[in-house]
Amino acid sequence: MYKFRIVQSIALVCLAAASCKVPVVSQRSENNAVPAAYAGGTDTTNTASLPWRSFFTDPNLVNLIDTALKNNQELMITLQEVEIARNDIRFRQGPLLPSVTAKAGIGVEKVGRYTSQGAGDATTEIKPGKEMPDPLMDYTVGVYANWEVDIWKKLRNAKKAAITRYLSTVEGRNFVLTNLIGEIANSYYELLALDNQFEIVKQNIELQKNALGIVKVQKEAARATELAVQKFEAEVLKSQSLEFDILQRIKETENRINFLTGRFPGEITRSKDNFLALLPSAVSAGIPSQLLANRPDIKQAELDLVAAKLDVKVARAEFYPSFGISAGLGFQAFNPSYLFRMPESLLYSLAGDLAGPLVNRNAIKAEFLNANARQVQAMYNYERTILNACLEVSTQLSNVSNLEKSYDLKSKQVDALTRSIDIANDLFKSARADYFEVLMTQRDALESKLELIETRKQQFNAVVNIYKGLGGGWK
Repeated sequence: MYKFRIVQSIALVCLAAASCKVPVVSQRSENNAVPAAYAGGTDTTNTASLPWRSFFTDPNLVNLIDTALKNNQELMITLQEVEIARNDIRFRQGPLLPSVTAKAGIGVEKVGRYTSQGAGDATTEIKPGKEMPDPLMDYTVGVYANWEVDIWKKLRNAKKAAITRYLSTVEGRNFVLTNLIGEIANSYYELLALDNQFEIVKQNIELQKNALGIVKVQKEAARATELAVQKFEAEVLKSQSLEFDILQRIKETENRINFLTGRFPGEITRSKDNFLALLPSAVSAGIPSQLLANRPDIKQAELDLVAAKLDVKVARAEFYPSFGISAGLGFQAFNPSYLFRMPESLLYSLAGDLAGPLVNRNAIKAEFLNANARQVQAMYNYERTILNACLEVSTQLSNVSNLEKSYDLKSKQVDALTRSIDIANDLFKSARADYFEVLMTQRDALESKLELIETRKQQFNAVVNIYKGLGGGWK
């Protein structure tokens, strides 16, 4: 038996959809002008185009990054988010196709004798002289299908939004990769700097001990006082205390690297050669528009904005009527021996439903307003991400330039103070300088050497941050 049901009047549904005042999303330019250059340059060469294996040449650092890419828990969590987004595409694909189910069932029904159905069953003969059995069994085997016709592209837009969000999670994974590689590199260079600071402190302790010995000899010769001896001993103890502070910072940095690489506490393999002899890599910022192509966070924000626009279209389509088709085909009988008799036991149905909201549309309106608000949020987030990227690169480019000048000046300061130590010792031995001048000279020399190593570390960090800020590391 065919049947076609109109659940609600087509005219009333269309009238209701037409009379619904849909809020309009506030329009705002999404392509804010990006500055013509970070610092006046127009070179199109971009360091971010280099794979991280080419940018980082230290084999120990390369091994650490390789280990982190295999073991880092945050990265593994992000990969599962990508998988979840991929499965959401399959979920959104489902409603676009008819859903078909198979059904097999058995039941029993006992109706009252003095009812219309009971009276009819009692007078019905299956065969001459054979009445309907009582109670009546029911055996059914059939296939049923339901399909919503996507006349307003609601389902297709939902699928497109899911695909866009999947691509967004892929860019999110790339952003995690970039940050992970940058964090490991910065921690590694910090570890090298601490190693060299530790060696300098040890060398300075030897110098201070030698000066202490000289003061003690001079005291015995009545050329120095006990105050000078105590001052020099205090300076030695201060440097020895600094030694343990640096050892603690080394352990903390090693554990931070071990955490990033997914390993338990252990020593980090590294070269302990002269850190000051290492030179940071040269960087090329390229042009600002390359940020849009290289930075994963910008691409992720852009994809989130596209998905938010599609969500608005899906929410708007909820105001319009939906058209669904349902069908069924199978066999039904009260006796298994009659189940597949044609055409007596054959059943089939076909129905079309057109349904749309008429009253109490507050939930649909609320979801539509929320979709609009999320779209505006995504737009602001996209603009903020671009602005942040430009400012990051500009800051680090300036940092590299200023650190280079600062390092040159501090190198000259270290050379001057290193020479002044020998001069102060010679003057002190000849009683032409007091112990306080020797102490201050040694202290200033130590501080300047530690600051020089810190500046070199900051140079490496700035280069790594530019590489990360330009979108390098995930390729």
